Amino acid sequence: MTKQAAVLSLLVVSAIAFAATVPPTEGPAQDGSPAWHLQPGFPDPTGRTIVDDQGHVTVHPAVRSGGRGAAEATPAEAIPGCSHSTLCGHRGGPSRQATMRVVWSENLGYTFSYAYRLPPGDGGVPGVAMDSKGNLWVLKRSPAGSPQLFKFDNNYKIILTVGDDVIGHQEKAHGVTVDAHDNVWFTDASRATVMKVSPEGKLLATIGTKDKRGDWNEAKGQRLLWQPCSLAFGANGDVYIGEGHANESPNDVDSDDPRNNIGAARVIHLDKDGNFVNQWFGDEVGQGKFDSVHGIAVDPRTGDVWLGDREQYRIVIYNADGKFLRTLQMRNLVCAIAFDPQGNPWIGSGQDGQILKIDRNGKVLGAIGRGMGIEAGQFIEAGFFQFDKQSNIYIGDTSVGRVANISPPAGK
Repeated sequence: MTKQAAVLSLLVVSAIAFAATVPPTEGPAQDGSPAWHLQPGFPDPTGRTIVDDQGHVTVHPAVRSGGRGAAEATPAEAIPGCSHSTLCGHRGGPSRQATMRVVWSENLGYTFSYAYRLPPGDGGVPGVAMDSKGNLWVLKRSPAGSPQLFKFDNNYKIILTVGDDVIGHQEKAHGVTVDAHDNVWFTDASRATVMKVSPEGKLLATIGTKDKRGDWNEAKGQRLLWQPCSLAFGANGDVYIGEGHANESPNDVDSDDPRNNIGAARVIHLDKDGNFVNQWFGDEVGQGKFDSVHGIAVDPRTGDVWLGDREQYRIVIYNADGKFLRTLQMRNLVCAIAFDPQGNPWIGSGQDGQILKIDRNGKVLGAIGRGMGIEAGQFIEAGFFQFDKQSNIYIGDTSVGRVANISPPAGK
């Protein structure tokens, strides 16, 4: 081999070795999954949005109030400082909007519309829920003094508004769902409560104590919640409350409050009458572990409980009694989980900005949405969503005050 050939050969080998160390930025459709590419984030307006009748979004400038914006401000005493969480050290570092994220090519043919019109005013829509009559409940992070819970009929008209005089102000309105009797349940992650409201808008029950986050200790008669994010119902009416908000909440393991010292994400399991059944804890790492329960859903085929461990990009599955079954590692944030009328699992990928259809092994089969943004067909945060009997999807945007109605192609 000549010296020139040897140098050329070395350059080729070096180029191949370098290429092998650089992560790919896109990939083709294969093995039943659509193509994907990396896409940058978008500045989070944190609810500072104006939405017109066509769903177009305008972001207005921030009004400083403790650094979180008017719609996000929370009393300091309600949320202790971050201390032991593995992600506390990331405070003040690069924002999530600077992170490149996996966005899958849309391949399901769904179309977006924005017929549900909320009253004007700041605040995103963390969740929606459909009752048996086709009425849509919408939970909005409105500023204090403005209504946060709305009920729309199937002609997109508001037929009921539930104000602070009934439910108090929800400092961090979060997950919302409807039970078999058309009662609507929702969580306040910051003030540590779950509330149950009748179809007529009357407060029926509150689980937890407002502004007293802590541990559930049945032996002591202590029924406190810690960052409740979402909830789901079993076929028998049992209630599963998912707790723990990962990088947006502290780990309270060192708390001076004797009522609040476990400091791990958890699931509280109650029966249909509100009696305690059991609870299980995440403790962050390893098989059967999780460090948040941002989303939770019950598999209608098996009764298994699926947990969305958002910041760890995984789904953790337990049986109905809290026995660990398996972990599905994903390539996207797992912000929410829902099952369609056929019993197939889907996830909302949060600030990755899509709704994804997956199989029971976590493989992405299809994607809806064009990633993070404020244009039609985009999300700042694709959070909790709901199917109707015709497989239409309804979803809010945690950082934008609009609701999307996403319809499948004709005949599907």
